[in-house]
Amino acid sequence: MKDLARLRTPIKEAVELALNQQIQMEMVSSSKYLAMAGWCDRNGLDYSAGFFYKQSEEERHHAMKLFHYLCDQGATAYSPEVPAVSQEFDSLRSVFEGALEQEIAVTDSINRIIAVCRRENDFATEELLKWYVKEQMEEEYIARRCLDLFDQIPADQLYYLDKKVSSVTYQDNVFEN
Repeated sequence: MKDLARLRTPIKEAVELALNQQIQMEMVSSSKYLAMAGWCDRNGLDYSAGFFYKQSEEERHHAMKLFHYLCDQGATAYSPEVPAVSQEFDSLRSVFEGALEQEIAVTDSINRIIAVCRRENDFATEELLKWYVKEQMEEEYIARRCLDLFDQIPADQLYYLDKKVSSVTYQDNVFEN
């Protein structure tokens, strides 16, 4: 039966495994962003909380996009186990540093999956992943710009910094048509 099921999908096992691992990574990212939002909320940083609530939803959307893709291709998508994540942070800066580290890890993972796709000649999945490459460029850019604010705004103006976070965007996106 397993061999027959494998014939029904163009997705090779290595790609299926990598995509399921990415689904888990995206859901863990969503959980981490939710924890960051909660920390910001508890500390009266409303704009940063809103930023991270939005990021949490985006990460869940990224996971679901891959989940549906696997299902649509006749492959098996697994509902991932999401381990507990830290709820406490040292400072707002450490929250944003964690966000950038997380986005860099996601970018590295997407690049590894593309390498698997190329090795397996899975051009359809590689095409799907081009969207993720563009998305990660945007995510890393925004995280870096938010961190730049910490060097530009004095530490005693935390609430001004919090408000400025909401204005950071990737306006000059050369990838949008």
